[in-house]
Amino acid sequence: MQLPIDPEAIRGDDYGEKRATLEMDHADAVEHVRETFTAHGFGVPVEFSPSELLNEKVEAGRDPYYVLGACNPRMADRALDATDGRIGGLFACNVVIWEEEPGVQAVYHVSIMRIARLLGLDTDAEEMDRIIEETGEMVDAAYADLDSS
Repeated sequence: MQLPIDPEAIRGDDYGEKRATLEMDHADAVEHVRETFTAHGFGVPVEFSPSELLNEKVEAGRDPYYVLGACNPRMADRALDATDGRIGGLFACNVVIWEEEPGVQAVYHVSIMRIARLLGLDTDAEEMDRIIEETGEMVDAAYADLDSS
C-alpha cells in the first residue's frame, strides 16, 4: 500500500509530538500528569491501562503503560465544527505514560489537531490554525510544568 503522505518527510513537530521523562514511580507519574494537564485546562474523561488489559487477556507481560484521554471541551467543540465532525475519529487527545525502566516514566503526546490538518480533515483552515495554536500553547505549558510541579 502506498501512503498519500511520505512518512520520511514528516517530522515530530509536524504532528505535535511531545516527550518528557519523569523520574518517579509509574502510579505517581500517572497522577502527576493527570494533575498537571488538568491544571492547564484539560479534563480527563477517559483513561485506561492497555498493559493491564493485555496482560490479563493475552498474558502479554507488558510493563506499565497508561493512557489519559485529555480533552478541553471548548477546543473539542470548535474542532468538531472546523472539521465537519470528522475529527471525532481521532478523539480524545491522548497523553500516554509508560515505564521505560523502574522509576523512569516516558510521557508522550501527539496533536490530533495537527494530525487532522495533515490528513486534510479540516474544512475551515483559518479556524483550525487558531485551534492548533491555542491547543499547542496549552500542551506546551503542561509539558513545561511536568518537571516543575
